[in-house]
Amino acid sequence: MISTKGRYAIRVMIDLAENANGRYIPLKDIAERQNISKKYLEIIVRDMVSGGLVVGTSGKGGGYMLCRKPEEYTLDEILELMEGTLSPVVCLAAKENDCPRKALCQTLPLWTEYDKLVHDFFHSRRLSDLLRNSPD
Repeated sequence: MISTKGRYAIRVMIDLAENANGRYIPLKDIAERQNISKKYLEIIVRDMVSGGLVVGTSGKGGGYMLCRKPEEYTLDEILELMEGTLSPVVCLAAKENDCPRKALCQTLPLWTEYDKLVHDFFHSRRLSDLLRNSPD
């Protein structure tokens, strides 16, 4: 299940893309437009800055903006930064979780196919696909 942290991060990214016009957007403005607690957004945006999705500046004229164009962001990179792996089972989540039963596991093909579907779905969607004024 994708948490509010992941869902709100996407909403913040959409808000930044639709309202920036080359300037930093104050977090309070995003919080008001998205009807999300500014305190909670501070936590989310801090992770987004450290993860390289957005840049921020403080002081007069401060706020946040995207680092790249909206079409350069995939939804899986946003969600994986905020949520961690989207893999349905731990044995697919990371190489170091290699299961000793891998060769015998009758359910592994099911989880592998599901994992690929989820990854391909979010990887094929761009932030720009969600914008109201999308050029597509």
